[in-house]
Amino acid sequence: MNSNLPPVSDSKPVEPSHAKSTNVHVPTPKFFMPVFLTVIVATLIYIGFQVNADLAHVPPLNLYSIILLSTALFIALGFEFVNGFHDTANAVATVIYTNALPAPVAVMWAGFCNFLGVMVASGAVAYGIIALLPVELIMNVSSGAGFAMVFALLIAAIIWNLGTWFLGIPASSSHTLIGSILGVGIMNHILNASTGTSGIDMDQVIKVGKALLFSPLIGFAFAAILFLLVKKVFRRQLELFQPPEGNKPPPPLIRAILIFTCTGVSFAHGSNDGQKGMGLIMLILIGLVPLAYSLNKNLDAQYLKSFEQLSGETAIVLHANQNEMQDEKARVVLTKFIQTKEQTPEVLPALASITDHLGERVGQYGDLKDIPEQAVSEIRNDMYLSTTTFKRLEKAEALPAMTPQQQDTLKEYRSNLDGFLQYIPNWVKVAVALALGLGTMVGWKRIVVTVGERIGKNHMTYGQGMSAELVAMSTIAAADGLGMPVSTTHVLNSAVAGTMVANKSGLNFATVKTIISAWIFTLPATICLSGGLYWVFLQFVG
Repeated sequence: MNSNLPPVSDSKPVEPSHAKSTNVHVPTPKFFMPVFLTVIVATLIYIGFQVNADLAHVPPLNLYSIILLSTALFIALGFEFVNGFHDTANAVATVIYTNALPAPVAVMWAGFCNFLGVMVASGAVAYGIIALLPVELIMNVSSGAGFAMVFALLIAAIIWNLGTWFLGIPASSSHTLIGSILGVGIMNHILNASTGTSGIDMDQVIKVGKALLFSPLIGFAFAAILFLLVKKVFRRQLELFQPPEGNKPPPPLIRAILIFTCTGVSFAHGSNDGQKGMGLIMLILIGLVPLAYSLNKNLDAQYLKSFEQLSGETAIVLHANQNEMQDEKARVVLTKFIQTKEQTPEVLPALASITDHLGERVGQYGDLKDIPEQAVSEIRNDMYLSTTTFKRLEKAEALPAMTPQQQDTLKEYRSNLDGFLQYIPNWVKVAVALALGLGTMVGWKRIVVTVGERIGKNHMTYGQGMSAELVAMSTIAAADGLGMPVSTTHVLNSAVAGTMVANKSGLNFATVKTIISAWIFTLPATICLSGGLYWVFLQFVG
């Protein structure tokens, strides 16, 4: 604590925004660095053993593949590390500036909650992010273009995140990554327009745009309303609506709510944002070591037999009077449908044929580990084509009429497909969890100072911190349930601004203008950056 700072009394006017918090400058405990290094070393040893076990039954990698794999994993984990200290700092800003927790404790707790959030993640968001990429690059991720794609979008995202962090601007890592993915998709479409590509999924772009527009407005409005309600309900507890005196913590109930919401936001951030890194790491692993990571090797023989039976039943549901179609032709038909969204009379027969043949091919093996490398990649690509086609047909309401029993069969078959494809090894989760958690503990201060001191003209009060964090946690949880790509950064910053307006504390318009500018320019900047990098990398890989 800085004893030279004058105390703030209840009767004294609030100091302007240049008054610094003492809590944010509390030094890190001496035990932090030894524990930090121990955790890193222990995790690396665990990952090393797991990777060695995964690769024990596949042909040895050559030196080029090892270097490429190591570099790609380092960059992917670097993105999650930067994501940690860039985004998660928003979750701890309110507990630090209301003195609910000492800054080092808040940051370490948020890092731990991020770690837990990643570990319990299902993987659905990870593969949802992958679905934004051009289908031809996903299916040929082991090609030079596939690796150029992964490197371009990750490096672009890291550059933008580091730039906004250095300037102390709370920009969204989620929208940074989505912009990078769109940039690669646009450049891929421009370069291959004559041969036909999947281009950009405009429905997904519109969905992201809506989330980008409405999530700050929701955070702002709901936090302002909640703060006014809190002010009305607790009108006699004036200390809730005054800036903290020195490092004095808030009342026990408010403190508990602040810690609870910080925990919730950090956990939700880990379970959602951590999956983005997982998805990209899985793309890297599938491209370089398909035999080990293309399909979920934990599935037993009974699962494979069940899949074979479901495949045959689903094929009949899709096209009862089907004519046999060669797999090569069926792949061309489905790929073109995914790229153009133009449904032809051949789409359903092609999907039925691929579905039927998938069951026959998988069913002939008693164990997925017995499938040769070429067949593994082919089966995975056919499964990916099938599941993507199902989603497109369902969205267009173009699937054939079915009885309730047939609908259940189709649902179970699609669930089985996800069981093969949406597979994330535990060591990948641990690696991403570590990167995200450690990132939270390392570079948090720049963003925290902006949120706590520079959005409003006055210091944050206990009531404002509680209201902003409650709204942020609730909004993010609701968005996760609806599958909406909202940003922790957008929601929390807007919520803090909403409480400042509701409390008539005033907004620091210079800071607000900078934040809004970063939000507006994140997508176009990362689109241009990743598109340019993708083009440059393609020159090296031919």
